[in-house]
Amino acid sequence: MSEAVPEGAPRPNPGSGEMFDQIAGRYDFLNRLMSMGIDQSWRRKTVAALELPEEGGFVLDLATGTADLAMMIAKLYPSVKVIGSDPSTRMLAVGIDKVERDGLSERVALEEGDAQALPYDDDSFDGCCIAFGIRNVPDRDAALREMARVTKPGGRVAVLELGEPNVGWLSPFARFHVRKVVPRLGGMLSGVKEYKYLQESIAAFPPAEQFAEQMSAAGLEVLEVKPLTFGACSLFVATPAEASR
Repeated sequence: MSEAVPEGAPRPNPGSGEMFDQIAGRYDFLNRLMSMGIDQSWRRKTVAALELPEEGGFVLDLATGTADLAMMIAKLYPSVKVIGSDPSTRMLAVGIDKVERDGLSERVALEEGDAQALPYDDDSFDGCCIAFGIRNVPDRDAALREMARVTKPGGRVAVLELGEPNVGWLSPFARFHVRKVVPRLGGMLSGVKEYKYLQESIAAFPPAEQFAEQMSAAGLEVLEVKPLTFGACSLFVATPAEASR
């Protein structure tokens, strides 16, 4: 159950770990409801894009939240180990309970961390991913550079992020859902106003082509940009650029 901010107390900064602390208890439920379950399909595509080895492997999942993506990686690749990092302690607490419940504690480790300054050595991971989190990072360039730095040469970096739907004749209806339904339904069911930020952050996120250029400038060779569900979400697949190493 999420907790409302006490009256008179300063509200957490939009997109911060403290903001997500407020909605941690109902985060998974609201995600499924507001995306009509499609978010899990998007995550499966992200896992496939990592092209992990069948045996062994070490993956970093940034903005892991309640560990949905980290757990999916571990389940689909039974020999892979995953570190999930997130700035929200309450989201991580929910994730730790889920990991333990599913018997994945030996292969999925969750820890508090900042995507802009990762505590890992260069070339530490076979793959690195972030789902629905890059738009919340204050310095996206720093986070992208860090993702390129900690990923091994030839390894995949996958970024899954929401955007304003703009593909296909149904996209106006999808935009209405994102702009009007998501913030109102989220606020009503969670009891807090943080879901208004969700719509605002989606609208403010750069177009896919522009963000791909940002990834390239940060030392990543972009291999694919794939719009999903009328462009409501985009999957960016990259690898560390040789020139940046």
